[in-house]
Amino acid sequence: MDKKLGRPAGTSESLITFVKDRAGHDLRYAIDAGKVRNEIGWEPSLSFSEGLEKTVDWYLANEEWLRNVTSGDYLDYYRKQYEER
Repeated sequence: MDKKLGRPAGTSESLITFVKDRAGHDLRYAIDAGKVRNEIGWEPSLSFSEGLEKTVDWYLANEEWLRNVTSGDYLDYYRKQYEER
């Protein structure tokens, strides 16, 4: 990720903060596509790594959209569209 973002190696990893698990929290998350594969023959078109890379690339190519969503500016649009008249 650091290479893709033009950062020094280890920069992204240093941003990770581990937190204590909640009581009753699942220790492992895993997706099993076996049922959908068996029932309707679906297979993923990309590996997890490929999909993750394509997702990151999309966000990097659409930074203005991301800024608008994360800033909350989009809420103004909805307020204007749906305000009581």
